[in-house]
Amino acid sequence: MPLLINRADFADPQLQTFLQAHLDDLAPTAPAESRHALDLAALQRPGVRLWTVQDDNHIVGTAALAALEPRHEELKSMRTDPARRGQGIARTLLEHLLQDAKDRGIERISLETGSMAFFAPARALYLRAGFTPCAPFGKYRDDPNSTYLTRQI
Repeated sequence: MPLLINRADFADPQLQTFLQAHLDDLAPTAPAESRHALDLAALQRPGVRLWTVQDDNHIVGTAALAALEPRHEELKSMRTDPARRGQGIARTLLEHLLQDAKDRGIERISLETGSMAFFAPARALYLRAGFTPCAPFGKYRDDPNSTYLTRQI
């Protein structure tokens, strides 16, 4: 069965469990003030678009785009089920989000991710996808626990 990418169904109990696991995974990686993942409520705010990747009716990935300013959005809450990492799920989802943004006239996508070893695979994915280092954007400030990346689309 092929992977299915759809806008998130916030009524799906799997989604809350998957997103909480994401927050739990991040908790030991940095102090609270350096963790910027969105919780379920924040992902439902206007200006945020959340997608899920499902395989055989199981959520195996999530990612969101959040409005920053006209034609500039932030990539948020990118996660692949740990048991499914390395299978191209994140790359497929990232390509989907970039195409969605492009189709809507978005010109730039930026993101914040951790600077620690835990986040090295994520940073490598983003760099391979054409993201480049940038200064903190939006409400972010210099933080040794964070890496900031951006990409024109």
